[in-house]
Amino acid sequence: MSLNSTPSAERVHIGIFGKRNAGKSSVINAITDQDLAIVSDVKGTTTDPVSKAMELLPLGPVMIIDTPGLDDVGELGKMRVQKSYQVLNKTDIGILVIDGLVGPTPQDNALIEKFKEKKIPYIVVMNKLDLVREKGIELPLEDSPNTLWVSSVTKENIYELKELIAKQAPTDEAKFQIVGDLLDPSDFVVLVVPIDKAAPKGRLILPQQQTIRDILEADATAIVVKEYELRDTLASLGKKPKLVITDSQVFAKVSADTPRDILLTSFSILFARYKGDLEETVKGAKAIETLEDGDTILLSEGCTHHRQCDDIGRVKIPRWIMQHCGKRLNFEFSSGTEFPYDLSKYKMIVHCGGCTLNAREMKYRIKCAQDQNIPITNYGILIAYMQGILHRTVEAFPHIAYLLEEE
Repeated sequence: MSLNSTPSAERVHIGIFGKRNAGKSSVINAITDQDLAIVSDVKGTTTDPVSKAMELLPLGPVMIIDTPGLDDVGELGKMRVQKSYQVLNKTDIGILVIDGLVGPTPQDNALIEKFKEKKIPYIVVMNKLDLVREKGIELPLEDSPNTLWVSSVTKENIYELKELIAKQAPTDEAKFQIVGDLLDPSDFVVLVVPIDKAAPKGRLILPQQQTIRDILEADATAIVVKEYELRDTLASLGKKPKLVITDSQVFAKVSADTPRDILLTSFSILFARYKGDLEETVKGAKAIETLEDGDTILLSEGCTHHRQCDDIGRVKIPRWIMQHCGKRLNFEFSSGTEFPYDLSKYKMIVHCGGCTLNAREMKYRIKCAQDQNIPITNYGILIAYMQGILHRTVEAFPHIAYLLEEE
């Protein structure tokens, strides 16, 4: 993937919801001017959530998610409806498509309540305007400025719908940058990047790409080295870097090779702040000290990459945890969109950095853990804790470092 393309996790996620045959897929095709979704008169054509990354003007890069019908039936249908509701956890803008010939139903109203509960900006699209007019049905007054009558066949009001979608987009005013807000123009940042066997040859993994891009956009300079090149690079720079950012797997060596007067952190820690909750995940790392024989830990990843023989999440971290606490533990794993709803069986959750998840889904997972009183941390934070350098690696964020000092 090039540095110029927008990663899926950075796109505005637009979830399209509605009952079977309300016209969800037709509306998607109308607003995108493409046949992205299969259209059929047969109920239940969309059987699983389907995502498509694209540009949607005037909004920009988006991820459109078509979902199964909210009124699907049978045991399989119930599972499909559950999948639709799971999409809410990563939805930045919700679109509820209602069949204008039928009007709102209990399933539609229940979804609107979910939008409100999760504070998701939403639009109610009353579809089939052309058929409503043919039958001479009087249009009811819209009870919300975010309710719009459209025809996916004649394209009436589709332009207005796209404009309305753009108005719901979350603003970036309160959003952290990955690292750019810590930098001044002309600062140097050294990134320590071991060659990742799981990445395609010749490519950096996604967090590294995004961090480099963020540094360059801050008008700072990014210097990328392997772990065994760091000491010589720092000695030859002629200028102290503002920050050293490392892959967590080589934390110990990088900490030893980085002078104490240079700030040090990791990609995982930066991403915990960028799209999660750094304070909560730093607190969660200490739960490792409370583990007892027989406890179960959940290792969760946001992506489904090919596993290597010494995979960080499946092999290395479980091994390091058991070495650290000397207990006989059970480990369970989840990946991709499959994050358990009931977390009560787990004593602790260790999550990846979440580079493939959008901020809403990452925060949802952390909130699930908080609500069920299950400590949650991430790979890099836990590694830093186990190696005794966590305080050092969060010194770039004084309020977090101060919390550790207090404790």
